[in-house]
Amino acid sequence: MPEFIIRTGDMIKVTIPPPAVVPFLETPQPLTGSSENLTVTGTPTCLVGDELPVALRVPLAYTAPPFTNPGTGKLTLTLLPANQTMQTKNGKAILVRGQPFLALFTVDVPATQSTVAGPVPDPVVAKIGTAEFITANVTVSAA
Repeated sequence: MPEFIIRTGDMIKVTIPPPAVVPFLETPQPLTGSSENLTVTGTPTCLVGDELPVALRVPLAYTAPPFTNPGTGKLTLTLLPANQTMQTKNGKAILVRGQPFLALFTVDVPATQSTVAGPVPDPVVAKIGTAEFITANVTVSAA
């Protein structure tokens, strides 16, 4: 079934469920398309590799009550076949809205809980969530 094409200015919403709190993920983040030869209403389309904005490629602060002293982690996304087209002439698939897909927040430096005996680190080093594309494009689709 055809899905709407993702383009520059569309958003990605990442949800990591509680108790983890990643402040930078609380609002959708804008995407930047890298296609040089395919546009939607004059805006570059997003290709596989554009799904993780530069702002989300850096270590992100998080807490996970009762571990309220911030730690950091990195985000990785795993697209589903429903979120991309077949490979195009430029060698990459086009991103399409599709369905929610896997988001994994991997802890680099654990958040900690302050105790009399010293800091206690968050023992959960992988936090599994979801990501989804949000698009204003409701006219151009691809299969």
